Amino acid sequence: MSANLQSTADTEGEAPLPPTDRLQRWRLVLGSEANASCGAVEGRVREIDQALAALYEADGRRGLGQGGQRGGRGDSAPSVARWLGDIRKYFPSQVVQVMQRDAMERLNLRQMLLQPEMLENAQPDVHLVANLVALASVIPAGTKDTARAVVRKVVDELMKKLEEPMRSAVSGALNRTQRNRRPRHSEIDWNRTIRANLRHWQPEYRTVVPQTLVGYGRKARQPQREVILCIDQSGSMAASVVYSSIFGAVMASLPAVATKLVVFDTAVVDMTEQLQDPVDLLFGVQLGGGTDINGAVGYCQSLVREPRNTILILISDLYEGGVEDNLLRRANELVEAGVQFIALLALSDEGAPAYDRDLASKLAALGVPSFACTPDAFPGLMAAAIKREDVATWAAGQGLKTSRAA
Repeated sequence: MSANLQSTADTEGEAPLPPTDRLQRWRLVLGSEANASCGAVEGRVREIDQALAALYEADGRRGLGQGGQRGGRGDSAPSVARWLGDIRKYFPSQVVQVMQRDAMERLNLRQMLLQPEMLENAQPDVHLVANLVALASVIPAGTKDTARAVVRKVVDELMKKLEEPMRSAVSGALNRTQRNRRPRHSEIDWNRTIRANLRHWQPEYRTVVPQTLVGYGRKARQPQREVILCIDQSGSMAASVVYSSIFGAVMASLPAVATKLVVFDTAVVDMTEQLQDPVDLLFGVQLGGGTDINGAVGYCQSLVREPRNTILILISDLYEGGVEDNLLRRANELVEAGVQFIALLALSDEGAPAYDRDLASKLAALGVPSFACTPDAFPGLMAAAIKREDVATWAAGQGLKTSRAA
């Protein structure tokens, strides 16, 4: 906390926090109970202390009407909206996002998000989108336009960040999975061409005569790979659903990849038709509920047309509510048929997720690597899978911890 409190200047050019000494920073960290030992804070530092106290001290929460028995929604909405504006003024955006996530739990802001003025003051991020998606069925008509605008803003920002790395990684991998022996000059793979013609080395000219040209594959008219994203929509996977939807939309725009997106809880829903618009897709998701991984994998198995050209990515914490033995049997059938089956325990910016380690180990024993992946690493994962590299080895090279076979 102290490093973040030294300056609140961010990309929006907000005024920096006045210099504070170590004692003041400790006072902000410890709260009002440290007045006797650290001294009181004044001026703008006091305003920052009040914003922190409203969230992290019991009296402050009651002041916002969200803690204790006196809490009620009606009168507290303006003060909470002001608080959301205050923290955006005093803290950098990364800290604001953390404080908003804490507020969802401590101040019960999920219901408050049903009000337009609340959304207008909130800092849009992936977790806010996940909460709005979870509340989609109960958002009042007057708030729906604001909610969609917030979700659209986050989706557009993520698309700008993630689209080009994803497109480049997938296209580059596809272009290198096929070779042709009559390449145009721009298609020549010079490294492979030189290796293929080393026997034609001409010492007197100190060069190689390239009698055989090796080129990258030309763009195929038919999809070269089929990718199935199978996403657990239980509440713990909310951020993964957001990122998966965006990556799915990017891949769906690539002609050389046939992308399908399936979400599941105890029911299975094929969302492939909604891939053209990630916002519509997200508002079609029903976050929460039980989990039947076996049923979802069974549906995805029915979609496989060319096993050796299919990549199935199951995004789930693997807490199975269905029949585990049947799931393992299906997984074995898919791997034996040649499907590249990968289990992502999370696709998010968070740390190590909670997951069923026993089931992950059993899947690993069948040849299904299981590990958590960040959005920044996901394009590389797709490139490795398309090139049929050992995904477990790739993950280890990226510092991603994979589950081991039991």
